Amino acid sequence: MQALLGRSRWEADALRDEVRSYVVEALGCESGVLVVDETGFLKKGEHSVGVARQYSGTAGRVENCQVGVFLAYASNYGQALIDRRLYLPEAWAKDAARRQKVQGPEDVEFATKPAIARDLITAALDAGVPCAWVLADALYGSDSRLRRMLEKRSQAYVLAVRSNHHLRFVRQEGLVETDPKTLAEALEHSACTSHAAGEGAKGLRLYDWARISFPWSCDPQWERWLLIRRSRHDPTKQAYYFAFCPAGTTLAELAGAAGLRWTIEECFQRAKDDLGLDHCEARSWHGWHRHMSLVMTAAAFLAKLVADLRRTAWSKPNKTSPNPSIAA
Repeated sequence: MQALLGRSRWEADALRDEVRSYVVEALGCESGVLVVDETGFLKKGEHSVGVARQYSGTAGRVENCQVGVFLAYASNYGQALIDRRLYLPEAWAKDAARRQKVQGPEDVEFATKPAIARDLITAALDAGVPCAWVLADALYGSDSRLRRMLEKRSQAYVLAVRSNHHLRFVRQEGLVETDPKTLAEALEHSACTSHAAGEGAKGLRLYDWARISFPWSCDPQWERWLLIRRSRHDPTKQAYYFAFCPAGTTLAELAGAAGLRWTIEECFQRAKDDLGLDHCEARSWHGWHRHMSLVMTAAAFLAKLVADLRRTAWSKPNKTSPNPSIAA
């Protein structure tokens, strides 16, 4: 394994491209989504590339770890990881001697996680990955460059945003400065409608949803919304999203899209529990990317098996239901 990851000669990015094409062939459809998120890999030492004391969403606290930014593709047929890049903390990016020891790129510059996400999403869209929505959590949704990039490409998105994200726009009464939480609190409870955000282990995940149109200038074929999700059991528990979508998109469609962000979490869980995504023993830059690419290859293979089974099952008539043609 050490020879395969460290001493042999092969391009991890070339394998990544093959995985992406394989996943699109297996899962691709016009209603598919791209989901970006990061995950942490806890480490005991300090010699592996990118290791530092930094926040890990996996652990829920600051830990000694590596952090990778990943891109997943999801559709009705399943989900799989299609891209990855190791996040290099600023201290690593500025230390050429330290990077050299782990065969890090000589020309690397510090890049934030949202900047890495922009690169991953751009590469997927440039490769022709069919995508109805781009989805991400608040770390990425708060990045205006990511939102502008997607809007310039006429790419719909539903991106989570923090409750205190600063908003500024002009209304008839003048300049308004506010945040998502304040706007949501001004809504009447009757403004919310119950919609499903996907299906969980216990059935449909129902929430109360509302949306507020942004007065920012926009192509008439597109709309911008602040999307608000409230717990049906505790209305004080709210989540907020920026949405950019074709004109006429319904609230139910936005809620359904927002609910698909969990698909990348399932990709992480399966890849770590079953395929060793978090068991990388290589310390080098290319060793890390090779390990992740190999795990993504195995996960893509399994995702195709599931997709093929689903297609077969869906093509069989349901003996417990009436024949659609007869019912019609």
